[in-house]
Amino acid sequence: MPADSGIAEAAAVLRTGGLVAFPTETVYGLGANALDARAAARIFEAKARPSFDPLITHLADPAELAKLVGDVPPAVAALADRFWPGALTLIVDRPAAIPPIVTSGLATMAVRVPDNEAARALIAAAGVPVAAPSANRFGQLSPTRAEHVVRGLGAAVDVVLDGGPTRCGIESTIVDARGDRPVVLRLGALPVEELEDAVGPVTVRPGSSGQPVAPGTLAAHYAPRTPLRFVADAQPPAGDSGRRGYLAFRERPAAGYAAVEVLSPTGDLTEAAARLFDGLHRLDAAGVEEILVEPVPEVGVGRAVNDRLRRAAATFDPAG
Repeated sequence: MPADSGIAEAAAVLRTGGLVAFPTETVYGLGANALDARAAARIFEAKARPSFDPLITHLADPAELAKLVGDVPPAVAALADRFWPGALTLIVDRPAAIPPIVTSGLATMAVRVPDNEAARALIAAAGVPVAAPSANRFGQLSPTRAEHVVRGLGAAVDVVLDGGPTRCGIESTIVDARGDRPVVLRLGALPVEELEDAVGPVTVRPGSSGQPVAPGTLAAHYAPRTPLRFVADAQPPAGDSGRRGYLAFRERPAAGYAAVEVLSPTGDLTEAAARLFDGLHRLDAAGVEEILVEPVPEVGVGRAVNDRLRRAAATFDPAG
């Protein structure tokens, strides 16, 4: 249903333990009452998500953080004040009110305030914090449109709020600022450069090979069903490129590919990020045997775009 007219009904579904997919500025989230362990368990079931991968808890207003967790470390509070609402997820100590299933048993919790009016209105109307990973099957492409959610999860979701395409197109940046120096645990829509402008040098430590310490940090993730691999440039490889798709940054490759998506003809990294998953969804649906991708410049939000592509490619590592 439309996001602007379905808030009250969707909020009622959340309060009664149901699942609601809703737009944020990053990607669509699959939400449940974060105070209800049974409701949170439905997220893991619907996504086929392993229980060791924690969820992000979403709040309607930055002021709710202290009400939920009590004392907030000064550096965490400063980042929340600077970037919330926004595409920044912060790590805090898990409060007793949040059941351990939401954090996969970790003593910490990932939390953010989304920069999307419909999302905040939904959370406020529900009257509870909302646990919400991306609204897709585990490990697959994140949804940036309501139709991606419907195609991927179908009847596993009680309500899908359609707010149109998301603005950022990739997930939030996750930061642990409880220590002496902030640590970026997942690259995302908030560029590292903006963080450093606000707080000084940060440590970037994305990726996990065991129990994740933050959502979305597994080495292989965000993948289409079609095998995907990096290429150095737009020149077609040897073999039949007519059975391949191509994801380009700025310029279309040589003729011969069955399907092509260009992220940003003007070389705008923000536009490239916003179109990343949407382009991959279309290539995945094109019936090609393989998707070739070229990296974008490793600066700003481009680092997060390349991070997602590397994780998608790692899913189909021939040596794995």
